[in-house]
Amino acid sequence: MKQKIYGRRQFLGMTALAAVGATLLPRKSWGMPAYIPRLGKPNSVFKGVQIGVITYSFRSMPGSAEQLLQYCLDCNISAIELMGTPAEEFAGAPTAPPRMADAAARKAAGAEYRQKMAEWRASVPMTKFEQLRQLYNQAGVSIYGYKPNALAANNTDAELDYAFRAAKALGANQANVEFPKDPAQTKRLGNIAARHQIHVGYHGHTQQTFDMWDGALAQSPYNAINFDMGHYVAAGFDPIAFINAKHEHIVSMHTKDRKSKEHGGANLPWGEGDTPIVQVLQLMAQQKYKFPATIELEYPVPAGSDAVKEVAKCVEYARKALGA
Repeated sequence: MKQKIYGRRQFLGMTALAAVGATLLPRKSWGMPAYIPRLGKPNSVFKGVQIGVITYSFRSMPGSAEQLLQYCLDCNISAIELMGTPAEEFAGAPTAPPRMADAAARKAAGAEYRQKMAEWRASVPMTKFEQLRQLYNQAGVSIYGYKPNALAANNTDAELDYAFRAAKALGANQANVEFPKDPAQTKRLGNIAARHQIHVGYHGHTQQTFDMWDGALAQSPYNAINFDMGHYVAAGFDPIAFINAKHEHIVSMHTKDRKSKEHGGANLPWGEGDTPIVQVLQLMAQQKYKFPATIELEYPVPAGSDAVKEVAKCVEYARKALGA
């Protein structure tokens, strides 16, 4: 299906019409995507397991907040982990400088931009983030995670504070970040997260081990795990054993199919790698684990397809795995 990209005013009008009139006219007469017969409300909860997506999965496509919402509707995705840039653009953040060939000019422009962003984050009201939450929620999509580029060691305390305030305004229960190497940073983040009662989910790649998060978890009850089971398999470990042991600390789980370490670790379409996606999703349903399984599209998009179509395939794979 060819994707339709709408402007903000057109998109809002479209969503309102879909909510009240979807069953009155056939989809073909509207030229609308497939969510119309479901009253415009996607549903990617299967047997109690929330299948979500990180908006990074659509990085190969235009990525405004409105466009990302359209992609979710086209994929039947009802919950997301939202990357920071589209939300901040929606809220009126300073524009990033263009790419410069000269290294010195690029460095100077980057430093100036980071300063502007720090000042903007320290003072921006949460009104636009609340509006974005409402826009998504009215279309049937909730935001459970927020991942801004504002939680690193070189970000100010005001920026860290902003990240958790924005996460709360968006309706998320977690602000996520790549796992810091310095325990002082996880302590700093955990303390600020506790003030806002929003978890900080630490994400790992192939550096993940069974006990990687233990030090951070001991520092604050709001330090948590943004687990990546595909990377964990590529690192040579069993994600089922990890989930059984650590599920109380997992706030979300990136889901992808990778070959194991001994088989080279490649990212592959779901069902072609060594990651036990089916078994993990079934475990989540059986044990009633409530953290979402977040689709992260990392395998190369095949010729003739696009990220939306591939994410939709992952949703369908999960639905069948859960027998829904």
